[in-house]
Amino acid sequence: MSINRPDGGLFPRPVNGDCAALLAEMASGCVDLFITSPPYFMGKSYDRSYRVEDFYKDVRSIAPDSSRIVRPGGNMAWQVGYHVTDSHLLPLDFAVHDVFRADESINLRNRIIWQFGHGTHAKRRFSGRHEMILWYGKGSDSYFDLDAVRVPQKYPGKKHYKGPRKGEYSGNPNGKNPSDVWDIPNVKAKHVEKTAHPCQFPIALAQRLVRALSPIGGLVFDPFNGSGTSGIAACLEGRQFLGADTSTEFCEIAVERYRQLQTETLPYRPIDRPILQPTGKEAVAKTPPHFAFREQD
Repeated sequence: MSINRPDGGLFPRPVNGDCAALLAEMASGCVDLFITSPPYFMGKSYDRSYRVEDFYKDVRSIAPDSSRIVRPGGNMAWQVGYHVTDSHLLPLDFAVHDVFRADESINLRNRIIWQFGHGTHAKRRFSGRHEMILWYGKGSDSYFDLDAVRVPQKYPGKKHYKGPRKGEYSGNPNGKNPSDVWDIPNVKAKHVEKTAHPCQFPIALAQRLVRALSPIGGLVFDPFNGSGTSGIAACLEGRQFLGADTSTEFCEIAVERYRQLQTETLPYRPIDRPILQPTGKEAVAKTPPHFAFREQD
């Protein structure tokens, strides 16, 4: 049963089951934005294998229906990280694109880098602080609303220095293009959005994709619903949503988060909140005497 939203729409309730079966039943061209962050097969509690071959197999199994359900002019967004072993690293967006590059109905429009400041500290390689998003458009001119996701200008006072517009402000007054590198904090233990799900992606990440790649009132679909982040982003932005997950536990987490959204008690990090810059006064920002790197006198 769905829950009424204040705007007259419905809060989503995830389908607890195999997304492949749900995809097979969905009508062609019914989805405006297909957005997902599939299991990465990195030893998480919800992963079934360490083998990257299983990731390929699962993506291939749903790829035809995934692109089929997207309407002409609609979009797909796949957010993935890396498959890591002791001696080998594979960017999983390579694997996703291996599967989809033969699909002539879609076009890769952007490879977006999602960077974040915190994560596991590596000793045998540089510590990983980014993941990827592949944005595919259905057809040659898929939906894109840049104005909906503009960010503040870094140098708003910059002016044209020559030509007919010399002396005029050169930046767009509505803000600048956020580029294909997004700095958004990931959901770690102290993040306000953290749930029992072992690998959430932040609401702000999904919000930017929903805002830019789907129209208001459109349908957003996530076949790996997890803790419900995509659905929350869709509801916040006035879109309809459908999601699925095989885990009963994760579906229950998602439903509780949707309930909190309905009652306006959901904790989440606003999409426009600046990244925290330590002042040096916080205890955790002060350098202990024995550290190698010290502040300059």
